[in-house]
Order: sequence, then structure tokens, then C-alpha cells
Amino acid sequence: MLAPQQTWWKPLHRIERSWVLVAFVWCIFLTIMMPIWFFMGRQNVPVTTYRVDAETYQQLVADFVDQYQVDTLSGVPVVEPPPNSDVYLQARQWQWYPVLKLKKGETYRLHISSLDVQHGFSLQPTNLNLQILPGYDYVATLTPTQSGDFALVCNEYCGIAHHLMVSKIIVTE
Repeated sequence: MLAPQQTWWKPLHRIERSWVLVAFVWCIFLTIMMPIWFFMGRQNVPVTTYRVDAETYQQLVADFVDQYQVDTLSGVPVVEPPPNSDVYLQARQWQWYPVLKLKKGETYRLHISSLDVQHGFSLQPTNLNLQILPGYDYVATLTPTQSGDFALVCNEYCGIAHHLMVSKIIVTE
């Protein structure tokens, strides 16, 4: 049986040592920046989460739709709640319900929950992303800063018709 040589590795070349040092310094820098980005950055969505059962949440959404429905879009109710109110949106295979009509510059408390499986809430083109799990009511404070139609997409595979789970949020002046 042959034993390996005592020094089986080769010492790092000067250029390799330089790159290892650059990578180490970059890792230290990013580690220091993570808490700074978290506390000072504006990319973190202010979300509060509550436990809720599907039947209770579905009733909250139904009451919300009954109170604020102004139109329908492809058979889905369009609701226009007053500013500074609670807004309810439910995810279920393969639909966002209802379509929301909000006012630019006004603040809303957006409640989102899933009735069946995990869904991904993706508001485009703003790139707002949340994971929506059944049994939880996610409450995000939302203030639209521009008017227009914003695509609402499920970005978490939720079944065979996942690609059809699209809707929109309408923001008016």
C-alpha cells in the first residue's frame, strides 16, 4: 500500500492568495451590510401575520365584497374600499379574489390569505413578493404611489392551472 506524500497539496500562488483575500473581505463586508440593509433599507415589507381558519377568512372576504363591490371583471367582483381601511384578498386554486380598486397616495391595510395551498403574491412591476400560506392572514400596509393597472401573479406553483392564476390591482387618481 502506498501512502500519499507528506505534502500532498501545493501552496497557493500569489494571485490565488489575492483572490482568496478579496473573497474573504467581500464576505465580511456583506455580513456587516446585512443588518444595515434590514434596518435602514426600504425593501422590507411591513407585514403582520395572524392565525386564521379558512372559513372565517372566506366570510371576511365575502362581507368585504358585499360592502364595497362596484363592478365585475371577467366574473370576478371589483371592490373599491375607502382609504385607510382593511382590504381583503384571498388566494385559492387558481384565482385571486376579488379585484381591488385603490386610490393613489392613500394607505390601506391589505389582508391576504390562502384557502387551500401555498401561493406566491407577486405585484408587478413593483416586484412586491410575499409567500401566502393557508391558515395565516398576512397584513401588509400598502400605499400606491402611481396609478394604473398592476398585475397580480401567483409565483409559487399551486397546481395544474397555476399559470392561469393572474389578476390585477387597479390604482386610480
